[in-house]
Amino acid sequence: MKMKGLEMPEKAYKNLAFLNSPDAREIRVLCEFIEPRTRLRKYNVRDTVVFYGSARIKAPEEARRAVREAEARVRRAPRSRAAREQLEMAQRQVEMSRYYADAVELSRLLTEWSIRERDRALYVCSGGGPGIMEAANRGARLVKGGRCIGFNISLPYEQRPNPYITPELNFNFHYFFIRKFWFVYLAKALVIFPGGYGTLDELFELLTLVQTGKTKKAMPIVIYGTEYWNKVLHFEPMAEYGMIDKRDLKLFRYCDTPQEAFAYLKTHLAKVQPVVTL
Repeated sequence: MKMKGLEMPEKAYKNLAFLNSPDAREIRVLCEFIEPRTRLRKYNVRDTVVFYGSARIKAPEEARRAVREAEARVRRAPRSRAAREQLEMAQRQVEMSRYYADAVELSRLLTEWSIRERDRALYVCSGGGPGIMEAANRGARLVKGGRCIGFNISLPYEQRPNPYITPELNFNFHYFFIRKFWFVYLAKALVIFPGGYGTLDELFELLTLVQTGKTKKAMPIVIYGTEYWNKVLHFEPMAEYGMIDKRDLKLFRYCDTPQEAFAYLKTHLAKVQPVVTL
């Protein structure tokens, strides 16, 4: 009896069912390491300033529009507690929107200075989403020739890349730890704007890397917005109780204006040029 020939099976590296399975997790992790490295090398990206901060902080124009909409809801339903709470939150967003404007300006200053005075390009890098991330990318793109990076990540709720990322430097990660690696590996400085759990996670992981010497770079860390952060964090008691050394309080610097942060970062970035091999 003549048997019918079998069809050629799919090669393993083309088998999407396998590549998306738990057994291929190591391959996916390597892809998120190798593909960004290849692309960053192609575009000669070696120096970044990373901006961390909340995705929930709105641009001033957007925040003011939200207040007008909330005020209209209160007028329609003056006894609605939910409407009044929404108005209060919208008003708070207007207050917080100054950090969006400050992130735009600081990013613009750094990018303009980099193009004008540095021997090699300095790329503003963000998490690629809205809020402070968008502001950072937006400021870089205000400068002629300014380019910037977005290290986005897929989340249970969709996070779309903001429109200001340089298209060829727009990345999308699945694994947080690989994304964090790329944030820190190329960073020559970091700026921490007001944020929530994600921002705190990134801040403390970074401080731990610097404190323990796991990163050998002399890397300035700006914690931006004293008013906000003094309500959220108190580092001094950790030193008082001996949980950290007093010198660990000097691993970062508070700044409250784009000009102050720029002057501090520029002083460092002008003289420190760690070598990074991609």
